[in-house]
Amino acid sequence: MTESNNEDKAGPGIANYPQLSDLIFNNTSNNSFNKVLGELKRSTLSIPNRLRSIKQDANFVSEVASAYGLPLVANERCGSWYIHPEQKKQSAYFKSTDGHMAQWSFSLRRLNLQVLETIGRSDGCIIVDSTRRGKSMPDALSKTIPIWTTVMNRILFPDHPDSHEVTTPPTVVGASEHTQIAARIAGFVESLKTLELDIPSIRQKITKPLRPIWVTPTSSLPESPPNFPSFHPVVLLTASSRISGSESTSETGYVQGAADDAEAWAQGLTAPLFWKHSETLSNTPEDMIEEVIAELVKKGDGNQGSQLTPIGPGKRVAIGTIDAAETDAGAKDIVITVASKENEVLRSKMETEYLHLTLVDGKVGSRQLRHSLPNLIAWVKAQLSATSASRIVVADTNGKDQGVGIALAILCLFVTDDGNIRSSEEVKDPPNGLNKQTIKQKLSWISVAKPDANPSRTTLQSVNAYLLG
Repeated sequence: MTESNNEDKAGPGIANYPQLSDLIFNNTSNNSFNKVLGELKRSTLSIPNRLRSIKQDANFVSEVASAYGLPLVANERCGSWYIHPEQKKQSAYFKSTDGHMAQWSFSLRRLNLQVLETIGRSDGCIIVDSTRRGKSMPDALSKTIPIWTTVMNRILFPDHPDSHEVTTPPTVVGASEHTQIAARIAGFVESLKTLELDIPSIRQKITKPLRPIWVTPTSSLPESPPNFPSFHPVVLLTASSRISGSESTSETGYVQGAADDAEAWAQGLTAPLFWKHSETLSNTPEDMIEEVIAELVKKGDGNQGSQLTPIGPGKRVAIGTIDAAETDAGAKDIVITVASKENEVLRSKMETEYLHLTLVDGKVGSRQLRHSLPNLIAWVKAQLSATSASRIVVADTNGKDQGVGIALAILCLFVTDDGNIRSSEEVKDPPNGLNKQTIKQKLSWISVAKPDANPSRTTLQSVNAYLLG
């Protein structure tokens, strides 16, 4: 009787079906479900899966190098992971952000002129990069580098108008975006002209205009290296296979763009360390991988550069790491280091010709730099008055950021356009007669000589604030 009454209230047979409350997860169930999904994603994006995926992609990169017979250039920082060190001929620094929608740009800080040398020597090159999140190729390859090749063609080959139109991959860049990019090229060319680079010298590095060719894991490769008589091919190689959907991993554990954002997952492992110990890492159980990486990072790769990089036509300023300054700075140099601690070796070696600037890494130290520059510049003036220094050496922990900012200030204040050091009487504090164009030109000296120099926006803001007052 009870069952019959229930049926009468709910309708025939309804009592046997799930109710609405049964179908909706409560908060506890939702939290458990999300936790399981998070753990699953972390396991598929594990370090062993990433390293296996990188080696798989690196094998494809080697195939492309053989098919085209061209040298491999890594677009840093990601590209170096996909190239065995024995095959890597050069580094490039093209930012994907310069190819983002409505942000298309030509970087005056990253001219990548060193790539032209590689192209000229080998009649072309292959630039390697990758991307994640289901994209078929990174914006650096689809837009940033095509912008660069077009600007270089217009500057270096004004009598080859057929090479002056920007080329982008139509399957990636739509017609509207392509048109908007093309409209900006002339402005980029004019901006580059303001740096007053030695164009004839650059032109000697290559003999033909540049043209991009895009290759992905879905591309058909030539059976033998092709010949391109009318242009230097710049093969833009996307190393990783595309995974459909929004995730970066496949069911097999393959990770698209596995090397991307290495700071977030690699535990301090670098591309050189990875290749040096790839067999060890491949044979390490997953539950021990972080411990093994920590030990490798602690030992280091023992491959740090030991030379400083001279800047400008007169080579009177040099930049680099503090380690390089220890071995390369000479008796006639004056040395400035910037780090959290003073270097005892340089203090003993250089005596009064040494100044240490105590700044922490990152934005905080870069902001402090603005307030430290007046005293630093005054010290340099005093040194140049009291000694016949042959060089001004500036070094920091990685040779790329705060030390580069200090070197830029010194170049603007103490070094003439032809590379000679001004007398201390000519240098005014606060500075006068400087403008943004002068700063850009001296910064281009640094980017040409040391392409991996990468002063942060905060560092450059501090330098500009001091110089422009």
